[in-house]
Amino acid sequence: MEEELKLKSDEELARQTQGGSLAAFEELVARYERRVYGFVRQWRRDDTEARELTQDTFVRAFQAISQLNCQLVFAPWLFSIARRKCINAYRAKLKFSDEPPPEQTDFNDPAELMARDEDRENTWRMARKHLSDTQFQAIWLRYVEEMNIPGVARALGKSQIAVRVLLFRARQTLAAKLADTPARKERMTYETVD
Repeated sequence: MEEELKLKSDEELARQTQGGSLAAFEELVARYERRVYGFVRQWRRDDTEARELTQDTFVRAFQAISQLNCQLVFAPWLFSIARRKCINAYRAKLKFSDEPPPEQTDFNDPAELMARDEDRENTWRMARKHLSDTQFQAIWLRYVEEMNIPGVARALGKSQIAVRVLLFRARQTLAAKLADTPARKERMTYETVD
């Protein structure tokens, strides 16, 4: 039975979960736990908090699975729950913190610059620092989770046009920031000297 579940689509597993199959939901958790954790971890840098939010995401998903339209793709629905959990955690933390909210800066993450960048992790850190939360989430879902534009739009609760604008502005901002990095300037200096 376990091998049989591994062959089923996410949407079929969701239908089976709606029908009461705990094993089907466990398979969904196995498929998405690391991906959801990676998404949440980009928002919440504390490992313990990220794990708790990941667990909360799956608890909420299980509670709300009956509301899922299984004709739609499962992943954007799940990531929209994770996103809402992160937003709620951030808001709760603001109530108890005197820290100013993070700057809302544009974020542009062109796939080619990221692919060519030697240190992808530093690029994502730069993106996190210079992009608004929504732009960062859009870029993450599009390039790391490889969601299509309609999927990203559903996960973020935005229109497809809004997602395209978010991605465009994010790419522009990140391209400018990447061009300003010391390593990039050094490479450009060597290229012009040769």
